[in-house]
Amino acid sequence: MRKLSGTVSCFVLAALCLATGVAHAQDYHGTEQFAALALKCVHNEYPNKVGLVYNSDAEVVPPRLRTPAFYGCFDWHSSVHGHWLLVRLLRLHPDAPYAGEVRAALDRSLSSENIQGEVLSLSTPNQASYERPYGLSWALALGEELGKLTDPQGKKWAENFAPLAKLTADRLKSWLPKLYYPIRNGEHTQTAFGLSLAIDYARAAGDADFENLIVTRARFYYGKDVNCPLAYEPSGEDFLSPCLSEAALMARVMPQKEFARWLVRFLPQIPRNGGTTWLKIGVVTDRSDPRLAHLDGLNLSRAWMLDKIARALPKTDLRRAALLNTARAHADATLPFVTGEHYEGGHWLGTFAIYYLTERGSD
Repeated sequence: MRKLSGTVSCFVLAALCLATGVAHAQDYHGTEQFAALALKCVHNEYPNKVGLVYNSDAEVVPPRLRTPAFYGCFDWHSSVHGHWLLVRLLRLHPDAPYAGEVRAALDRSLSSENIQGEVLSLSTPNQASYERPYGLSWALALGEELGKLTDPQGKKWAENFAPLAKLTADRLKSWLPKLYYPIRNGEHTQTAFGLSLAIDYARAAGDADFENLIVTRARFYYGKDVNCPLAYEPSGEDFLSPCLSEAALMARVMPQKEFARWLVRFLPQIPRNGGTTWLKIGVVTDRSDPRLAHLDGLNLSRAWMLDKIARALPKTDLRRAALLNTARAHADATLPFVTGEHYEGGHWLGTFAIYYLTERGSD
């Protein structure tokens, strides 16, 4: 778990908080609320936003029959990364009080039959662009996390999930060579964030061809970019930063020295005095609005991306302090609101909180 120190304020979630000081890996305190958010939604079928293309009346069935593993949490990608949250917390905190409930939920979802149903559904005609790249990449992240489980039940889930991981990886492998221009928005179709998840999966899976494809395309899309317009961020419904997502991807792709030089040209705005005012925290005006609530996600994804960028730089780099301080400011401003008060944010923001708090991408 992330070190919480300095002037970080505790935030109360279900009468618990992540205490100031070092939060050890075996210390589950503060994670219960996030586990509860995912457990509440992964088998909650309605409301449901269906993104699949329907080809005939025969395909018009309830979500639990069309996507039998990932029908909860409002939409497919949120269900997928809600399961990722549960697997990650189970791996990091196998003895937490919620572990039994998490195991039961995962066992219910990740049966061989359910995953085969997912593969069948995604293989029906006209699904080529379904959940591309966001949901597909989160499926790979889930596959990566499942692959790190060492107990027999976890290994069985990973075995069951493998056909879906292969399908989603194959979709991205066939798409990337045809994608001539990157997608630079702040939502689901953005290229950079999806590739960050995908390259982590490729490396964990030992898929060198997939890794090399991502590295090649990332360099093609972004290697010559300069002066990213941070002043134009955020757009009103962003949950990803176009500029920071790109930098976090290139931190994975480039050697340290090359990345440090590239970042000078790409984000010259980063100060060397440790300041945080160079990147304003996103303002959320209505957390009951599902699109406006995206800005909470933006603040949290910025936090983990800033952290990733900082840690990719040499320890002597004077930009590190500003990046880390700004990451903490974004997280502190947003974590108190990840409560599930509004289902519009509660069905997905727990994942973003756990991504940051458990330092995904550094393990």
